[in-house]
Amino acid sequence: MEVADRRDEEIRDSGNMDTIKSHYVTDSVSEERRSRELKDGLHPLRYKYAIWYTRRTPGVRNQTSYEDNIKKIVEFSTVEGFWACYCHLARSSLLPSPTDLHFFKDGVRPLWEDGANCNGGKWIIRFSKVVSARFWEDLLLALVGDQLDDADNICGAVLSVRFNEDIISVWNRNASDHKAVMGLRDSIKRHLKLPHAYVMEYKPHDASLRDNSSYRNTWLRG
Repeated sequence: MEVADRRDEEIRDSGNMDTIKSHYVTDSVSEERRSRELKDGLHPLRYKYAIWYTRRTPGVRNQTSYEDNIKKIVEFSTVEGFWACYCHLARSSLLPSPTDLHFFKDGVRPLWEDGANCNGGKWIIRFSKVVSARFWEDLLLALVGDQLDDADNICGAVLSVRFNEDIISVWNRNASDHKAVMGLRDSIKRHLKLPHAYVMEYKPHDASLRDNSSYRNTWLRG
């Protein structure tokens, strides 16, 4: 109760009534969902998730064309739901290039411009196609298992299948909070057991909007 009381106090002190309303409505809906799923004998996740699919088309990215290409394929909120979805997803080695799979919290669209993402950024890791599927699965298990630090600050993750490599990125809400950004990096490294040879790169979404690129011209390496 002490943690919940402190969280409520922080929200009240912010003076932002929209935040307060959103906080209580979201928590109320989540609690109702969890109670219903427990009653049904299921194992509820802390967050509800959706998986989106993008088959990229040639040409300059703009918001309208990109949104048209994004398709939500499934959503789930329980352990059972996750495994039912995941077992039917094509593995990265079977996906055409270029393709993106987006694994995001419910209500967050996999767009730089989305309200939950616009002030944030992403950690980027490049993998050979031989190992990418294993690291992607480990990351999804860490997300649904609520194992990564500062989980409220995480929006989702993306698997980008490219011709010569696969790229995994983890999106967070606040690119200006350096301590949180570095903490997320360390948590990802720890839970993926990432070998030292792998370099992680960070890029704010506003920089991606300016240069119209997801993975070029990264700002931070670590």
